[in-house]
Amino acid sequence: MGHMVQVKGGEVWAQDSGSDDGARPPVVLLHSGVGDSRLWDPVLPGLPAGQRVIRYDARGFGNSPAPTVSYSQAEDLRSVLDHFEVRRAVLVGTSMGARTAIDLALDDPGRVAALGLFAPGVAGYEGLEVPEVTEEIGRLATARDMEGLVAFALGLWGAAGPDPDPEAETMLRAALPAWFTTYGHETEGAPAFGRLGELDLPCTVLLGEKDQPEVIRCNEAMAASIPGCLLVRHPACDHFPTLRAPKDVARLVTELCERAPAV
Repeated sequence: MGHMVQVKGGEVWAQDSGSDDGARPPVVLLHSGVGDSRLWDPVLPGLPAGQRVIRYDARGFGNSPAPTVSYSQAEDLRSVLDHFEVRRAVLVGTSMGARTAIDLALDDPGRVAALGLFAPGVAGYEGLEVPEVTEEIGRLATARDMEGLVAFALGLWGAAGPDPDPEAETMLRAALPAWFTTYGHETEGAPAFGRLGELDLPCTVLLGEKDQPEVIRCNEAMAASIPGCLLVRHPACDHFPTLRAPKDVARLVTELCERAPAV
């Protein structure tokens, strides 16, 4: 069961396990732009009993309404933490969600106990965007070619999956409307790549060796820039790590919580 959380000019759907044994800080799971909070479904059974887990759908994704005003992902995350009265949390995100986690950790470090960054993105890294990829996505989006977008995205970010790949395809199809409804509303955070050295907290980066080459290079550079960061290279992962290796993701999240300072 979940419920709606008020954010600036709107609301997001969120779910809180509510359980907390007091031994570990709460974990907040942040999804990527190629799915919604259901991407974490395969991971949840592998997390320790008694671990408090919060997850939510970003605006326009899953059960969250599309935005009607300008908004910031990091500000929405802060609002979710405030709603659930979480003073400090372990933030774990994939791709877009990882970017959001980094933004909050830099803007408000007191709220973040540790960072789990799986196939992450980050604002300000030159070389992450490929002009040909951006152009093709733009062409397909302009034509409203949903089938073409799904096929292109799976070929680019889903190389480790089976053929057919029903789990990743379902997530992609559900996420595609948000690519359109959030456009022009989301306010991007300031460049963060050059500030990664400021992060002073336990951090794990999971790199999928079957991910897009530009993402792999970005993840390597991120891990090298974050002091004390643990870089994990996963040979069987692409841009959908929670679908490809849920047990490994759960183990890394658990280990990260053990490294986090007491809250």
